[in-house]
Amino acid sequence: MMRTSKLWLLVAAMLLSCGGNSSSPTGIPPADAGPTNEIRSALTRNLAPTVDPGDASQLAADNLAFGLALHAQLRGQNSENFVFSQTSISLALAMLYGGAANNTAAQMASTLRFTLPPERLHPAFDALDLALTTPPAGAGANAFRLVIANSIWVQTGFPFLSSYLDLLAVNYDAGLFTEDFVSAPEPARADINRWVSQQTENMIPELFPAQSIDASTRLVLANAVYFHGIWRDGFSPVSANGVFHAPMGDVSVPMMSNSQNNAALWGEAGWTYASLAYNGGTTSMILLVPDAGTFDAFEQGLTAESLASMLAPAAPMLGRLSMPRFKFSTTSRLASVLKQLGMTDAFDPGLADFSAMDGARDLVVDEVFHQAVVAVDEQGTTAAAATGVVGSVNVVIEPGQLFVADRPFLFFIRHNPTGAILFQGRVLDPSQ
Repeated sequence: MMRTSKLWLLVAAMLLSCGGNSSSPTGIPPADAGPTNEIRSALTRNLAPTVDPGDASQLAADNLAFGLALHAQLRGQNSENFVFSQTSISLALAMLYGGAANNTAAQMASTLRFTLPPERLHPAFDALDLALTTPPAGAGANAFRLVIANSIWVQTGFPFLSSYLDLLAVNYDAGLFTEDFVSAPEPARADINRWVSQQTENMIPELFPAQSIDASTRLVLANAVYFHGIWRDGFSPVSANGVFHAPMGDVSVPMMSNSQNNAALWGEAGWTYASLAYNGGTTSMILLVPDAGTFDAFEQGLTAESLASMLAPAAPMLGRLSMPRFKFSTTSRLASVLKQLGMTDAFDPGLADFSAMDGARDLVVDEVFHQAVVAVDEQGTTAAAATGVVGSVNVVIEPGQLFVADRPFLFFIRHNPTGAILFQGRVLDPSQ
């Protein structure tokens, strides 16, 4: 028997600078009452989940490994700059995983690098979300903001198990918004796009293109991440142009600089680390800058273990960082990526098993959409990169030294207390 129901998975991610590109003068997303047609569990979110420190550390390590696997796949699809949010993708897929069963669930756990059992994984994600969205002490709303929002959209009348509704409410603060996909797919698409746009301060106005939702759609999962941060120790307000050594030739771009120490620097054979803190000190942008002419080999040679080591160098010293101003966006369809990583049954109408959602095997994932925007300027930013092969010989970084990131680099935006990577990507040519 041929099934026509589609399970669409929508992943939206947003990273904004705190400079002049925001549509709001404060950088705070506009207030939104949100949809009112919501079905929720009688249970409420657990605001104080009991999570063993070892589980929190394991989730951070697993998410880092998944992010690196995604990076390797997206690297093959993008020949230039790209950015994505592993946190947004993992959260959306974790909600989907909560409804998966049998081999579909096993494949998802392997692909997403989930090593914790479900009864410990979902509370760990709850604790992570709460930690990420807790404002750092002393940082005002205009200086630091990190918002994570989840929503799930379902066909009116489609049955869902109370156990799945409980899992969503307790661990992800999410219910189900009803839509009539069968009779009015385009208005439903508009509603979901409007929600994403509101959560990302109108910077992602249309994640779902026309005709992407149709009468066979039954479920859409959405996650949006919004980040707004001002540098704790920033750059001079006016940046002179400098030379950036892009792969296709040198380009002239604004190179941000500061006469005072503004970064933590560390060097090893083959690569240099630089970290810039955002106001409040809980979140940083990290750059990993391979030696000239070695970027491709460095990027290809990264492992989860080497990357974890690079992101936490032994004893970085204060110094000055000069880096390019940049802004770009990346739109990705992740179905092929996830299949390549081993998550195949979820997309197969004959094998998909999401019976933990509705008690039946009548749902299949059709596509996973992801979109991210990153902007970095003199006041604040969204990203920092790191990738590389660790050598055994240290490069001496002197206190107060000036380091110029004038060649391709990886960037990461990291929440330091949890080790979560909010956004990551690479800059090959900041003029693009």
